[in-house]
Amino acid sequence: MAISKALNKYDNTNDVHKVALKSEDGVFRMKIKYLLDEEEIPKKWYNVAADMPTPLDPPLHPGTLKLMSPADMEPIFPKALIKQEMSTDRWIDIPEEVRDIYRLWRPTPLYRAAALEKALKTPAKIYYKYEGVSPAGSHKPNTAVPQAYYNMKEGIERLATETGAGQWGSALALATTLFGLKCTVYMVRSSFDSKPYRKSAMRVWGAECFASPSDKTNFGRKILSEMPDTPGSLGIAISEAVEDAATHNDTNYALGSVLNHVLLHQTVEGLELKKQFDLADDYPDIMYGCCGGGSNFPGMVFPFIPDKMKDRKDLRLVACEPSACPSLTKGLYAYDFGDTAGMCPVIKMFTLGHDFIPPGIHAGGLRYHGDAPLLCNLVHDGLIEATALQQTEVFEAATLFARTEGIIPAPEASHAIKPAIDEALRCKKTGEAKTLFISLTGHGHFDLAAYDAYNDGKLVDYEYPADLVKQSLAKLPKV
Repeated sequence: MAISKALNKYDNTNDVHKVALKSEDGVFRMKIKYLLDEEEIPKKWYNVAADMPTPLDPPLHPGTLKLMSPADMEPIFPKALIKQEMSTDRWIDIPEEVRDIYRLWRPTPLYRAAALEKALKTPAKIYYKYEGVSPAGSHKPNTAVPQAYYNMKEGIERLATETGAGQWGSALALATTLFGLKCTVYMVRSSFDSKPYRKSAMRVWGAECFASPSDKTNFGRKILSEMPDTPGSLGIAISEAVEDAATHNDTNYALGSVLNHVLLHQTVEGLELKKQFDLADDYPDIMYGCCGGGSNFPGMVFPFIPDKMKDRKDLRLVACEPSACPSLTKGLYAYDFGDTAGMCPVIKMFTLGHDFIPPGIHAGGLRYHGDAPLLCNLVHDGLIEATALQQTEVFEAATLFARTEGIIPAPEASHAIKPAIDEALRCKKTGEAKTLFISLTGHGHFDLAAYDAYNDGKLVDYEYPADLVKQSLAKLPKV
């Protein structure tokens, strides 16, 4: 049936919540969307710390290894974010100024992946929530905007940060320009070289971007003198950004993952998602999301944690990470530094060691040695599970997704697509009609060099570097 004919059949009523284009035989030929009105953007963030069965282990001071106080964080964070970091309140108000900017792209759509289901010939239902509709093309502005807002309110003039693949750096560049702040980004060298247009976007939004390790900081110069050809790591880039913030009175540090307040802000996604599943008259059996430090995945699944603890005990929440940097699946649950130089708080997490430098995989946003303490706590308690995947199988799944659903997914997000496809094919064999959910963190328009490498047969898989991890774990702080 021609699209124009289908459009004529579309019932454009006031109910904009369910949008679908059907053929006369009732088969969906185009995407099925579940939309929320902008007034349904959540007015509060959800704090999972209020509902965790095991209390979170507190952060420690990197110098003394004693309990960290709010005052210890004030040199690099605004007081409002420190309060959120330490909070166990279940609900925290979203400032109206932040919601006003959220309205540029939120609520984000929930899609039923009907074309992918058809290609797989599966009885399973597959949904995905698409965060690539944000101006920066990913989920990262969900926390970049409030972080820039709170810093602006406290008189900070510049933010310094790190970025892996560039999604976070470009999101913070966007947010700072909206609130009249300056921004400096230290971008992991392997991504700086392979993803040039992300740093171009940062410059358009007024930020400066340096390859990390750089010659702009003492720690960067130290690493370059020891390892001039290093691909860099998020741990190194974090150290540079923290040093920058700590040595300039007008500058604070902003982090795009790992810390409690970051995961808090990202729950705007999962809160919307619960409403959208209600609109779809459905509920997920399994939820998949990519995981590096842990921001998008917790943002999607944390609002479902109370359900899993009470009425939905069979709900599976699966964090999907790269086999080249498998912190959740092969890391040690222990206290470790959040950065390579040991300037960040010492936190309890699954870690591969703070000076471990992962191979230069194309999913640069997932190359972090540890994971968010809130997420790790729930993995340790068995409420969340994890799986690790090689990048060639991930790109194979991403290509199938692009050829059916039309969206070219970011390499990071594609880690959630692969296991969802595997489960859908398993359902095909068993006849189970499960409901599967994919957290689609963003688009891959700036990652096309990686897709070229895959299509040209040049993409390689990396073995888990057990010996290097063992060496790094031997250097954990003695807590």
